[in-house]
Formats: sequence, structure tokens, C-alpha cells
Amino acid sequence: LSLRILITLTLCCIIAFIEVHCAPVWQRSRPSITHLQALSDRQSLLVSWQLNHSSLLGDVYEIQIGRTLNHTIIYNRNISVPSIDSHEYTWTSELPLECVDHSVRIRSFYNKSVPSPWSSWKTNDGAQAMDKTKIFPFQRVLREGTSAMFCCVPPLGVNITSISINNSPQPLISISDRVKAITVEKLNIIKSFIDALSIICIIQFNLKDCVTSDMKTVTCTWDSDRKQELDNHNKKTHTLHIQNSDQPPILCEQLSCTFPAIPQLEEYNISVEVKDLLGKETESYSFNISDRVFPVVERCSVSPGVTDTTVSWFMLWNLTQVSLLCQVNTVPGVTTVMTCNSVREFCKVKLEHLQPSTRYTTRVRCSADGRLWGKWTQPVTFKTYPLVTLDVWRRITQLPDQNSRQVTLMWTPPVTGSAATVNIKGYKVQWSQGGRNQTELKSSGQTQAEVSIGPGQCDFTVQAVVSIGSTVPAQITVPQQDDQVEIPLKYNDYHSNSAAGFNLSWAQDETATCGYTVDWCILGNVVPCTLRWVKMSEGNNTLFLPGRHFKAGCRYTFSIFGCKENGHRLLEMQTGYLQELKSVPSPSLIRLVRSTSSSVMLEWSYSEDDASHPAFITGYLITVQELGSVTLSDLLNVLVSDPHRKSVTIEGLQQNQEYTFSVSALTKEGPGQAASITIRTKTNYSSLMVKILTPFFLLLGCITGEWLQSQKPEECRSCEIEILTNRPLLNYLTLRDPEALNTPPPPGPQSSLLTRPLSCDLLQAEYCPQLWGRAPLQQTTYITNESYFPTTELDLCQTQQVTLSDVK
Repeated sequence: LSLRILITLTLCCIIAFIEVHCAPVWQRSRPSITHLQALSDRQSLLVSWQLNHSSLLGDVYEIQIGRTLNHTIIYNRNISVPSIDSHEYTWTSELPLECVDHSVRIRSFYNKSVPSPWSSWKTNDGAQAMDKTKIFPFQRVLREGTSAMFCCVPPLGVNITSISINNSPQPLISISDRVKAITVEKLNIIKSFIDALSIICIIQFNLKDCVTSDMKTVTCTWDSDRKQELDNHNKKTHTLHIQNSDQPPILCEQLSCTFPAIPQLEEYNISVEVKDLLGKETESYSFNISDRVFPVVERCSVSPGVTDTTVSWFMLWNLTQVSLLCQVNTVPGVTTVMTCNSVREFCKVKLEHLQPSTRYTTRVRCSADGRLWGKWTQPVTFKTYPLVTLDVWRRITQLPDQNSRQVTLMWTPPVTGSAATVNIKGYKVQWSQGGRNQTELKSSGQTQAEVSIGPGQCDFTVQAVVSIGSTVPAQITVPQQDDQVEIPLKYNDYHSNSAAGFNLSWAQDETATCGYTVDWCILGNVVPCTLRWVKMSEGNNTLFLPGRHFKAGCRYTFSIFGCKENGHRLLEMQTGYLQELKSVPSPSLIRLVRSTSSSVMLEWSYSEDDASHPAFITGYLITVQELGSVTLSDLLNVLVSDPHRKSVTIEGLQQNQEYTFSVSALTKEGPGQAASITIRTKTNYSSLMVKILTPFFLLLGCITGEWLQSQKPEECRSCEIEILTNRPLLNYLTLRDPEALNTPPPPGPQSSLLTRPLSCDLLQAEYCPQLWGRAPLQQTTYITNESYFPTTELDLCQTQQVTLSDVK
């Protein structure tokens, strides 16, 4: 035994060590960020994610927040979350969220040490300035005396040179290659003609930018100090020079200039010359054409599915010589970043993890290696197809033939997707048993099927037939027939006058590898039964059913099944009421079993286990009322605490008296309706005779006493006693002389007869008393009173009565 215990403990330690230290990372699934919301008024990001089903209490998650397309990490923290289905976290940024893109990703830690893979980045896009520089925060109320950050977001090709507050330049903070920011420690409003805080973003007011969409032509743009008047005779000319090439000068438009790219030339040094009658002005600009690629998406289209969709788009020009990075934004959803190797100017991506029967909007933009993003395409709206999944359950009935069972398959309408938008043509029911496959089609209005099967295991599949979309077959297995052990009902105490609902719990079953199923009749234990069921995941042995789905006063029986690979097995049955009612029906067939002058035995009939009762029967209450009294108040209450006992004996009653006995069934709420019977107790004749004869005997005793007192002793006629001796015919009685009689007898057994009181009964002459305790005497002494026996010849043993009271 010690060796077994040692081996068991060693194995447990090894398993624990492996679980803690050797669990591979791939065992932890990748977390999924389900929602990312920007709260601009609070400069906060609200991120929500779905926890793993295997998550334990106190899981640790690491959250990272990055800025710009390069995902520069600006925030990293480990957080501990409780074991719930989903969780959310709020992060507050010092920088306004509109200034730049903010991305979030998370990962979990197994046992606080082994990390899972990172989730995909989920991005909240910053603001885009199209033609004017924007300053953030915008239209927000800030508290005076607090610190704040301000940023300038310029259009493409515009550089921020400085930011000033009330004409005072501030140190610049570079957020990205274009966005700049400053920090103000204490906000203070300057009291002047206008109480305001003046923030100015100073840009390089020269060439805005030079970009290319196809690597074949380059377009440079700039800002003009003022628009040229149409009637102005001082015409301006704009000429662009590529200084590091032998290309001739290029005559440009007023605000832009387009010229062909020079093959094999990457770095461009250009200058723009503006000339009018007053003179000329020249500005220079240098750029790398690979960094100035501005891809343009011409057309975006979608091909929706059930839980995914394919988004495809065409580029305006062929950019096969550069690597494109494209963003596909889906609302609601996430922004997907993918690399597009455009062949024939065509790109596509498959968006997954979408919800069926849901409307989405998507748009696309691209960039050359993430340096310069093109414009977003116009949003395209699409709707995913519905997904029809059925929830299937069964009810098994044993037929008179022990080798046959009837299975009632039941399924619910679609639980995923809108049933109104799904055109269900019908249902296909298939089952397989012993290598034999069968199929049966049901119409779209049917939700159950009756199938007769044998004693072996049988596998069922139910699938909806739809015109558009797809369906997922629902499978269920009926286990092999075996000897069913009667499952005792567990009566749960559901009578708390609360309509909150049922809280069910049961013992964990290690064999239930695929969860549990709880079913019940929606109308309680009323025939016919319409089943409703709930399926639980593995390890979840508690279930709350809201009270709105149940009715007070109805008894509900919940059958709990454990799911295994070979089917479901009944584990436990529980029954109870959402709320018990008081008005249970009255007992019937109350009858008198036995009655005496002081007690009554009653017996009644009642179906205490009837499921139609609105409450559990806990016993019976018998109320006794005496008829003929001024008030019919309860004389006696008798409680029977056993609901299966239906008889009682009531004692302490009066004889020859009418009583009303009322019997009612008891519940937790009190007694129900009562049934009554009236019974008169019997008369006690013995006690009546005693009452009648007692005065008579008292009177007789008094008379007898008076008569005895009037009697005087009578003197004997003769005091001579003759003693005769005769032959020993019988046992002898020795009578001493009177003096001897007055002497106390000696102790011993021989004196027992002499000390015995004399009887007043008549003594037959032929009877001779015996003397016990000593040897028989050799002579017999006869007592003769001459007054009664005048002649000595008379034999004492002759038949003649002698009164012993006269013998002295």
C-alpha cells in the first residue's frame, strides 16, 4: 500500500510539473479582440476581447498599444482578469486619438509564465487632413491649470516646422513623419480682448509634395500665396527644373506640375521657378520616388459568404515593381492590413470571422511599404449570407417489444441568422444503425420526426435545406439500450415565493466529455409534454433558468443528461415549483374506521404524489369541532407530518357527543381545501351503570350496617363438648380446648391452617379439612355440640349441614 501511495504521489507531481513548466505555447489559443472603440471626449480607447473557454480564474493578459503604421509600442502592461466570458479594458492617452493611428493587441499567459500567440492588431485610425492642417483636440472642453498635448496633422506633403502658443514657439514632439505635437503643462487663458489660447501650426509654405501613382509620372503640388485674379495683367509662370538630370525645363500649371519619371532615377532634386513682371522666386525640393508612391485604387468589389467575404480591387496603374501594403477596413469589424503583390493591377483578400446575416461596409486604401497612404475608396456595403444551424434533441420511449424503441427527434428553428430572411425548403433526417442507413425528408413546417430503432446504438443527423446560404448538420447519438436503473427524484426546495427562476446544480460527471443537456416540459408535468432543452458545455454543472419562462403552481421535472461519445446518459432528475400555491384539493373518501366513547379513528384517500398539485404535499391537518356548542371554534388540531400516512386516531373526546372532523392537505404555504365528516361518539354503559348503582350500594351498605349493629351474641345451650374417638377413616382435624385456642400457635407450617380466618360458607358434613405440614394423626377428633346433635349415635359424616359460625 505504501508503495502504491508513493507511486501515485510521484505521478501526480510529474503531471503537475509538466502542466506548469512544460505546457507548450500552442496549447493556448490566440485571443481575439472583438471590439475597439475610441472615446474621443475622454481620449480613451475601450478594447474588448473574448476569453478562452479554458481560461482559469485570475488569468493574466498582456496588452500593448502602438502608434502609426509601424506600431511603435507606447504602452505595455500585464492585467489580471476574472474568469468570465469576455472582458474589456480602457486605456487613456495623453495625446488626442485623432492625431495618429493607435493599434492594440493582447496575449494571455498560461500559469502566469507561458504566453499565447499575440492577437491581430486592431487599429483606431487617426484623422486625415486633405487640404488644410488640422489641430487636435478639437471642440473639447479642457480644464484650466491642467496639462494637455496638442498636435498638428498636415495634409500630404506638408511639413510642420513649428507650433506656437500665443505667438510663443514650443518644443516639438515628433509623433510620425508628418504629425508633430507639443505639451502644455498648465493651461492658462490670457485675458485680452478675446479670452483665448492661440495655437498656430507653422508649415513649410513651399512645395507641398511630389507623388507618383504608377512610377511613370510624377506630380508635384505647391501652395500659392493668393489666387491669381482673372483680369490680372501680371501673369505668373511656373517652371519646374530637374536639376540632377539633363531633362529640359517643364512648364507647369498654377498649383501643380506633372512630368514623366526618369528611368533608373530614384533621387530627384527639383526646383520650381515662379516668374512675373515683378521678378522671380525659386523653391527647391528633394525626394526619393520610391518613397513618394501614392497608389490609387480604382474599383473595389465584394463577394460575400456566410462567415466571410472576399474583397477584391484594381489599381489604377501597374505597380508591380513595388510592394504594396493595403488596408481593408470593415465596419463593424477591424482594419485588416495585408501585403498585395499586384499582378495585372489586381488584389484580393478574404475577410473571415464575420457574423451571418449581418450588414457590413468595407473600403480599401494602399501604400508603398507603408510610407505614403493613398485615398480610401468609396465604401461598399454588403450582407453576409445566413447560416442555418439546428439544435437537436431526442426523447426515447421503450416499445412493448423489448428490442424496439421509438425515438422522437426534435429540433429548433435556426438559432444563427434571421429566420425571416432564411428560405428553408425542408429538413433532411438521416440515421444509421448496424450498417444500415436511412433518410427521411420533412417539410419546412415540421420540427420533429418519429423513428423506430433497435436496441443498438444509432446515429442521427438533421440538416436544413435552404435556397441560399449554407447549413451545418446537427448530429446526435442514441446510446445502446441497457437496463435502466430507476433514477430517484431529487426534490429541490423551490417555494420561496420568488419568481426569479430555477437554480439547478448537479454533481460533476467525469464521463460527460461533451457537456450536459437539461430538458423539461414547458407546461410542467402536464400531458402531453412539449420538451424544451438547454445544452451546457463540459465542466459547467450549474444552470439558471429565468422565471419568465415558467408558471407558478406548476410542477416541473428537470432531467439532467451527461453527454458522452456514445450518446447521452440520464444522470439525475430534479423536480420543484417556481412558486408553490396554497389551494390544493381536499382529500376524498373520509370514513370512520373505529369509534369508542372517547376516541375516533379516521381514514381518508389522497394522491399526494399527483403532479397536477400546485404544491408539494407535506402532511395533513385534522381539525375537530364540537357540535352543539355556542361557538363552533376548533376544539382540537391534529397534525400528520407524513404525507403518505392517511389515517389518525383522535382521543380525549366526550361520550355520546357529535363532532365534525375536517381533513386538509398541507403544503409549505399552509392547509388547502378541507373535507369534513360528522361522527357521534358511543355511550360508555359501564360508567353509566356505576353512576346508577353507586347510590344503591351505598344505601344497602348503610342498611346492612344498621342491621348488624342490632344483632346480639346468642348463648350456647350447652357448654359441654364431647370428644369422640373413632377409626381413622379420613385425615384428622385437631381442635384444642378453648384455652388452647386462645394461645397463639407455635411458629411453623403447622399453624397455617389454624390461623386462617373462618369462612361463612356452608360446610358439608362429609368434608373433613386436612392439616398440612406434619405427619397424619392416628386419631380423629369430632366436635359435637349437644344442642345440635342430641344423640351420640349420629355419625358426623352423615349428610347434614353445620354452621361453623356457631362453633366456639
